[in-house]
Amino acid sequence: MGSLEQSEREAAAVAKTADRVTLESLHAKIERIETLNPPICPHMTIAVVQLKNGFVLVGKSAPADPANFDAELGKKFATEDCIRQMWTLEGYALRERLAAEGR
Repeated sequence: MGSLEQSEREAAAVAKTADRVTLESLHAKIERIETLNPPICPHMTIAVVQLKNGFVLVGKSAPADPANFDAELGKKFATEDCIRQMWTLEGYALRERLAAEGR
């Protein structure tokens, strides 16, 4: 289980209402993901996540020692970096909706 899934499970275990951002809801908003390794730093992975509403997030991942680079882990970590950013944005949007409802 990845760190995002673990965080999701822990948050769900203490949730008192259905008003929360879930990992599933975040994934449902993703239109496409592209990853690349720039020639200037081939052990770095950059993920570009486009959401269904057109908003774009950029995440990154790179090991301190290039010898430790793993392409699949680089893609995973860079994409998770985007999802963490998205979680904050969606949390803000949820708080705005709740405030508008007087909650």
